[in-house]
Amino acid sequence: MTIAIDRREFLKATVAAGGALALEFSLPASAGVLDMTKPGEGPEVTHWIVIHPDDHVVIRIARSEMGQGSMTGLAQLVAEELECDWHKVSTEFASPNEQVKRHRIWGSMATGGSAAIRTSQEYLRRSGAAAREMLVAAAAEEWKVPAARCTAANGVIRYGKRWTTYGRVAARAAKMAAPDDVKLKDAKDWTIAGRSVARLDIPAKVLGKPVFGVDVELPGMLMASIVQCPVFLGKLGSVDDSEAKKMRGVKGIVKEEDFVAVVADSWWRANQAARKLKIEWDTGKYGDASSETILASFREGLSAKDNAVARDTGDADGAMQSAAKVIGAEYDSPYLSHATMEPMTCTAWFRDDGTLQVWTSTQNAEASMATAAETAGVPLEKVEVHKQLLGGGFGRRGAPQDYVKQGVLIAKHFAGKPVKLIWSREEDMQHGFYRPASMVRMQAGLDENGNLVALRSTIACPSILALLRPEAIKDGIDFTAVRTLSDAPYTIPNQRCDYAMRNGHVPVGFWRAPGLQNAFYRECFLDEAAHAAGRDPVEFRLAMLKPGDRNRGVLEAVAKASDWTSAPRAGVYRGVAVSDGFGSYTAMVAEVSVKDGEVQVHRIVLAIDSGYVVNPDACRAQAEGNAVFNLGQLFEAHTVKDGRIVESNFHDFPLPRMPQTPKVDVVLVPSGGFWGGHGEPGALCVVPSVLNAVFAATGKRVRSLPIAEGALKA
Repeated sequence: MTIAIDRREFLKATVAAGGALALEFSLPASAGVLDMTKPGEGPEVTHWIVIHPDDHVVIRIARSEMGQGSMTGLAQLVAEELECDWHKVSTEFASPNEQVKRHRIWGSMATGGSAAIRTSQEYLRRSGAAAREMLVAAAAEEWKVPAARCTAANGVIRYGKRWTTYGRVAARAAKMAAPDDVKLKDAKDWTIAGRSVARLDIPAKVLGKPVFGVDVELPGMLMASIVQCPVFLGKLGSVDDSEAKKMRGVKGIVKEEDFVAVVADSWWRANQAARKLKIEWDTGKYGDASSETILASFREGLSAKDNAVARDTGDADGAMQSAAKVIGAEYDSPYLSHATMEPMTCTAWFRDDGTLQVWTSTQNAEASMATAAETAGVPLEKVEVHKQLLGGGFGRRGAPQDYVKQGVLIAKHFAGKPVKLIWSREEDMQHGFYRPASMVRMQAGLDENGNLVALRSTIACPSILALLRPEAIKDGIDFTAVRTLSDAPYTIPNQRCDYAMRNGHVPVGFWRAPGLQNAFYRECFLDEAAHAAGRDPVEFRLAMLKPGDRNRGVLEAVAKASDWTSAPRAGVYRGVAVSDGFGSYTAMVAEVSVKDGEVQVHRIVLAIDSGYVVNPDACRAQAEGNAVFNLGQLFEAHTVKDGRIVESNFHDFPLPRMPQTPKVDVVLVPSGGFWGGHGEPGALCVVPSVLNAVFAATGKRVRSLPIAEGALKA
């Protein structure tokens, strides 16, 4: 059967779900019911749930697992309403190919924006509840008793002294229509969700069993190493591959518009041969671009007269003129790569039966599938994407258009054989979709009592949406570029935020907590305002947050947990920051010392309100990961010279090491009534809380990242 879905339209719809733009769906549990029962396997009760005769429950997961624990959390939500035995639960990835054939029955398959749980929790819970009612109805039908008189718990259905198990009635239940409406549990009645259950993927990982994209092995597989144009938007000029062709194990060399790939019988041999290629590149008009020219374009943007207005409340300019004191500052931060432990990889196989099989680590299986189909020129239903576990994502694998496209293009030259493309670490570092570099100009007006009466910000940076989803830009505003500045929760009567979009040749993309750097700008500048007002930084913020505001709640919680009003031990100083984002509210206190100009972060205390918490232990782990990951911003940077990224590996793009890892205390304060994320909110306050503590320790403001060598020496 041919599915009437245009792959170009499918690509548009699905790629948007990468990063912070996950699409939301409201699907009935019975949508697109299809009998997927196979001999010896359990029946599909709903499209999310398969129950085997031995009561083993398989819960399908549409989202990606990259270490954040969503595979377990999503299963907890289903199992909670299903009332099954958690010890008999396992998971499997829903098939992207079946997703096409069944008209996107599993909703969004994208994972980003801390949205995996918060945007799918309702239809997952409803599916679990629907399956429970179907199982009960099946048992009641068999017993010829009212279903309303039956109960279900722990995978067992009871009616008086009679009982049966889910596995025994699953086949009968699978033939029933799902109920149109089901009642969901109150969170206070949860027994599986809301608990720190052990993650389902950890035992296999400890034993080294899971297969990541880079681990895929297939019979007769060839390996590819790639060399891409070092200047973005440049093209291949000429290549002398005579030496490479002579090397042992080389099977062929693929030349495309902006890359050359060597295919061999091992990746090491392919990579060694790739180093022998003599390539002339056409770098185009960006061959002279540099960090200096990029920053100059930002600075020009700060003073431009035609900037888009993202927020205009009250009269910020007028309030500045009448303020008792006005302060101002400029901040900037560099491009950053995702630096995932697993480099970009894609295995593609044009099989003799006319299908294209793809194995890849992706945050967006549908976008990967659409990219593969588009590149191969085949219908979507002829493509199967085998989604693997991810060795890190952080937003990078939400935009698979490059590495998946390359993998398919290379494999086209070797039809009938699987070909695995692996980027070298250098290619991975120097050909990413980077966190945008940016520059901001801040201005604040204080009245005679030290109250903040006006706040103005102008930010200049490239637009992620202009590259990945231009239709999402409204009135010249990329919301990821201005968030945290344009939507500050503080009760400042006069606020204005302007945006100068300055797009260059360096590709930008979603980087853990897109717009993260704006929290650095806003919260460090508010610390400057508090200091100028002679006010305590916590009290200064509390005075601008209304009672009942969840931002206020987390600030009060973190102040208490960190013992803010008591002096820390000698030589240690504290800084504070508040920021909401990705559905949650966070506040953080960092305890820091500075010795011989070197910053040591001793402790981080994070309070987070996500409304509900599905797995507390996983949420704490995400907060701890955010703390370590984002401390890297203090010393990481990508610079541009001669149009290309300079830094190439961990020797010049260093990640935080164990001695730099602080103690992280996490205070979960879920207030209920909404669903927030955990994968990114904990990132927002790391840099500002640390740098505000650095100021307390040294009296020096860090307004440019990374911290310049010697900047903090006495």
